[in-house]
Amino acid sequence: MYLLWPLLFLHVSAARLSSFDVRLKQPKQEGKVRLVGDLPSSGRVEVYHDGQWGTVCDDGWDLAEAQVVCRQLGFPGAKSFMPGGRYGEGSGSIWLDDMNCKGSESSLSECSFKGWGITDCSHKEDAGVVCETGTNTTSNRQFSVDNSLGLSEDLGLLFDSGSGCDFRIKVKDDSEESELTFCVHSMILMFYPELNITKDSRTLTMDVSQTCHPHVSAFLRYLYSRQIDVSITSAQCLHQLAFNFGVKKLMEDVGRAFTLLLPEDNTFHTQVSMFEYGLRTGDLVLQENVLQYLSWNFEFLISSPVWSTISFHMMDALLRRSDLVVKDEAFLLEALERWIQDKGDEISSDQQASLLNHIRYLLIPVDKLYEMQFSSSVLHRNHEKLYLTGLLRGFQFNALPFSKIRKQMYNTSSEYLPRIYTGDEWSVIFNATTVKYPRYAYRNGYTVGYNYNRGYGQNNRIQTFSTPAHPSALYREQKVFWQAQVFLSSQECSNYGISCYSFPVARFLASGNQNMYTSTIRYSNRLILTCKNENNVFHVQDFKNSMAVIPNNSSMGLPNPCPDDYSFRFVVRPEYI
Repeated sequence: MYLLWPLLFLHVSAARLSSFDVRLKQPKQEGKVRLVGDLPSSGRVEVYHDGQWGTVCDDGWDLAEAQVVCRQLGFPGAKSFMPGGRYGEGSGSIWLDDMNCKGSESSLSECSFKGWGITDCSHKEDAGVVCETGTNTTSNRQFSVDNSLGLSEDLGLLFDSGSGCDFRIKVKDDSEESELTFCVHSMILMFYPELNITKDSRTLTMDVSQTCHPHVSAFLRYLYSRQIDVSITSAQCLHQLAFNFGVKKLMEDVGRAFTLLLPEDNTFHTQVSMFEYGLRTGDLVLQENVLQYLSWNFEFLISSPVWSTISFHMMDALLRRSDLVVKDEAFLLEALERWIQDKGDEISSDQQASLLNHIRYLLIPVDKLYEMQFSSSVLHRNHEKLYLTGLLRGFQFNALPFSKIRKQMYNTSSEYLPRIYTGDEWSVIFNATTVKYPRYAYRNGYTVGYNYNRGYGQNNRIQTFSTPAHPSALYREQKVFWQAQVFLSSQECSNYGISCYSFPVARFLASGNQNMYTSTIRYSNRLILTCKNENNVFHVQDFKNSMAVIPNNSSMGLPNPCPDDYSFRFVVRPEYI
């Protein structure tokens, strides 16, 4: 499902009220684009340069250019590109001609073109686009933000009445087609130093996207009362207003509402836009929420069209994390190499090396580590020394006993820490929301789905399998046996002699030789919940005393988008102590 993530442009200027009431306006952003047409999502493309709007010639105009324009405007992508003045002829300058975009640029002016104003076109060749509008979130769910003080209600009523106000705030959008005026109290605004309000100031002008005009009054009232109701539809505007006014507490509170949007877009356009927006506004809470979601859905992100477009900063932040859900470390390296190749000259050799250093070569299976020298073109061609170092350390890790490498772990501990590897060797997955009664199944020579139900019926919510004791070659032939099980009722729990107070609940037990490794190896296992039809990981948690109680929808960090159709994946994560 697509989700519209509009770009909100808001500029603020303050001026002393003179006899002419002159407004000081911030200049429009260089390189900004807009669509001129009957609908917000389609029209003639115009770009702002040197103080005025101009058009784009359709020479070289293709879907890649349309994708850049639509994403710059905050749409998920482009449906089609329109050549030949389909949306009417513009006027003034034709700023861009012979466009050549890769499709991954963040703005149209970053693409290759002849030069500003250099063209042999007429306005009959003005280019247009039709953007993918997607499906907006229509949920009316709201939550209340209350950072109030003792007089908050009285101050809110003061704003409502306008009694004794001595300061005017004018709100306009870039097109200057609509204007709102609010009379407020300068004493209140002085609590917000970002506005640079002085005792001589009498007016403040804001250029705000017209989409956000309905929410300005509620935001200004919050400056008085510190109370506001936030909905999914108002969250984006309120967050942008809070950023420009320097109201950091409201930014953090509203930023939490964005987590409700994360599972809605399986194309990942929305999540990538959220992260970049969080970077620009310095919202660390929003950045972390997006990174966690993308880490959980990393395998799906790699296979999406958005993979090649993500920024260096996002890639760097993701590769530092240990909660990446990925098949194995070799698969991650291959995906990173493809990303580097797609980026080409957009990132430097030093940036490439920085990202490649985040790969945990020690945890690449030894057979794949050996094969890397024959298949890893990026490493071989540009970073041979880095590759050889990783290869050497990987073989050392696989050949030496833990006692030999223990001292080094304190300096480079993340190298030894596994991510959440979902390869068949380390995990098992099954549907736990319905009950079936299959016959015996086998994997790796061991029974899967065996009747452990003590006479209460064989079902598909219990499986057994085995894994190596540890990824190191020293332990690969030594097996640990696991039993994964999900309980849906208190009766099922009591059948196994345990007490359960919330459902579903998962149990992950080890048997066999596990106790032989307790002084050297521990198991930080994980449970992953995934929507089966949408390939959406919405929850990851650890096991405590071999049990994992699944939180209900109200207490989850993310909402469960598929409450009746999801699967459970049990993942074994051995690590040296």
